[in-house]
Amino acid sequence: MMEKIQRFGGAMFTPVLLFSFSGIMVALAIIFKNPMLVGSIANEGTVWYGIWSVLENGAWTVFNQMELLFVIGLPIGLAKKANARAAMEAFVVYLTFQYFVSAMLEYFGRFFGVNFAQEVGGESGMKMIAGIKTLDTGIVGAILISAIVVFLHNRFFDTKLPDFLGIFQGSSLVVILGFFTMLPVAFIICLVWPKVQMGISSLQGFLASAGIFGVWLYTFLERILIPTGLHHFIYTPFIYGPAVVEDGITKYWMAHLTEYSQVTTPLKQLFPEGGFALHGNSKIFASPGIAMAFYFTAKPENKKKVLAILIPATLTAVLAGITEPLEFTFLFVSPALFAVHAILAATMAATMYGFGVVGDMGGGFIDLLAKNWIPLFANHKGMIFTQLVIGLAFVAIYFFVFRFLILKFNFATPGREETADVKLFTKKDYKERQAGAGAMATADGGNRYTQQAAIYLEAFGGTDNIEKVNNCATRLRITVKNENLVQPDDSFREGGAHGVVRNGNAFQVIVGLDVPQVREQFEQLLKIND
Repeated sequence: MMEKIQRFGGAMFTPVLLFSFSGIMVALAIIFKNPMLVGSIANEGTVWYGIWSVLENGAWTVFNQMELLFVIGLPIGLAKKANARAAMEAFVVYLTFQYFVSAMLEYFGRFFGVNFAQEVGGESGMKMIAGIKTLDTGIVGAILISAIVVFLHNRFFDTKLPDFLGIFQGSSLVVILGFFTMLPVAFIICLVWPKVQMGISSLQGFLASAGIFGVWLYTFLERILIPTGLHHFIYTPFIYGPAVVEDGITKYWMAHLTEYSQVTTPLKQLFPEGGFALHGNSKIFASPGIAMAFYFTAKPENKKKVLAILIPATLTAVLAGITEPLEFTFLFVSPALFAVHAILAATMAATMYGFGVVGDMGGGFIDLLAKNWIPLFANHKGMIFTQLVIGLAFVAIYFFVFRFLILKFNFATPGREETADVKLFTKKDYKERQAGAGAMATADGGNRYTQQAAIYLEAFGGTDNIEKVNNCATRLRITVKNENLVQPDDSFREGGAHGVVRNGNAFQVIVGLDVPQVREQFEQLLKIND
């Protein structure tokens, strides 16, 4: 069961990867349309204003069509075969579901307690999705319908029908089954979801009133669940769902960023829900403190080598918000250090919130600059300096706490090992990065990911031992038939892996942001060997 939940959580990250670039582009458009930042050239009606308005409208695509993005994205990660067809099936069935809901509410709205004549948005609970006036089930509804379609696809896509019915097999059969399945599902949603919306409204009020403790608990759970892969279930309803604001914090923040940037009213007063999106501060400020603790506790003869591997890993964490190489290093060395990290990260977010810091700060420093600091600096520099001071203070706190614990309990962090090195990267990986990559290129077209995938496939015991393949943002998730055939972690590190999480016959290989490409080559190798 845990493996299935982890697989589902990882699949949810497939569409999430698209939000970072779109968010930065929307933020840049807002910045360059602000006369206070770029002068009169940005006044409404100028060519400059028009150009950036066009770019901004395009950048809003993934936010405005968030439900469709999750509907299409989940089958890519969850379907066991013919992923592209599964995505098409999910799209068609989801629209069918919305048309059913719309018609049920139009003709029987009184029975369901819904006034279909209301305008969309606001307190109505209605929304326009793909041109259909329907209930606003958000990404929850999208995930539910997509999961149902994936189940139907995995179960019935290969079903062989009699030759005279052959036109109805494959994707057609899945859509047909989905059509009839959506009738009761739509009825249940119409019956239940208006009450769920009332509950969500109450939850929003509770979380907003929970204040500092609510922010602390949210951030702690988001960090502590990273090893299990279940952290997606914590932040997704807040950042992209309706847990605290309609459509999620990211979309709401971007929609109101211009308004917030032009007033001097404290942002915590305007948008207290923004406290639930401060978890990115641990990526920016915790990583340098942890890295310094690793460096200053390393053996003198190993410090240069430790510094060489810490610099790129720390820069990746701070600038891009990808912290897994650092976090999984001390997770493997000592889970206690990771627990301390989760506590400190939650404390940092709660402290910032207590001093008035809010926003959409779930990524790295580049994300923070574009979506928060630059557009807000003119009227909210006090909040920014407060955030910076608290963040730098926690850099020092992380350093001293980790240094004390490493020395006190003699943890084998990088450079302190008695035998083999505990590395963030292999020597091969480091040399390739220094050389600009390419050393792993293969003779059959120069695809470095093919060799990487081949190393992992061999380490997993070969094609016959692979049962399921999936990935999240940075991890290749594999379910094997016989866990005893899987080789030690060092075999995976030869392929550039930063570590391996083992849970029975379910494995997570920490690959990095290249994981979609590695998974693609991994599956190609499976097909070739078959």
